[in-house]
Amino acid sequence: MGYVMNLRVGLGHDTHRLEAGRSLIIGGVPIAHDKGCVAHSDGDVLLHALTDAILGAAGWGDIGEWFPDTDPDFQGADSAILLEVVMNKVTNSGWRIVNADCILFAQRPKLSPQKETIRQRVAELLRVEPERVNIKAKTGEKVGPIGREEAICAEVVVLMQQSLPDPRID
Repeated sequence: MGYVMNLRVGLGHDTHRLEAGRSLIIGGVPIAHDKGCVAHSDGDVLLHALTDAILGAAGWGDIGEWFPDTDPDFQGADSAILLEVVMNKVTNSGWRIVNADCILFAQRPKLSPQKETIRQRVAELLRVEPERVNIKAKTGEKVGPIGREEAICAEVVVLMQQSLPDPRID
């Protein structure tokens, strides 16, 4: 029997306010900084955007539907565990991640020194080789909430693939 490739693209975005005295976690990696994300969960802006991109590609809604911020079970939740829940469904549904392209927007801290560590961790969570993950870091050029260090955000595009039996080919 032959197979057809089902490809899907998903786009994810997340923004969190920054506040002094909170921890900052990006891509499952703790980052030393004097501010961290205000959020119901651990506030990992990159993993939230990544989870949303995957859910979008699969047509499974969004992260707020899966893990609502009104549910006390997700208070302080590790975003890597939330992504793992989604990745288990991805795998069980015959999907795999082809690649992920990620952009982080933060005036500070400078993320270039942590990009490779973040890349490695994201690849591990996506169950792919690190070469399939790209991490870019941009500042806000001191403009808007990013530039004023009031917020941090992330955007992610993922490509997913599913092999389906082609009934036309024996």
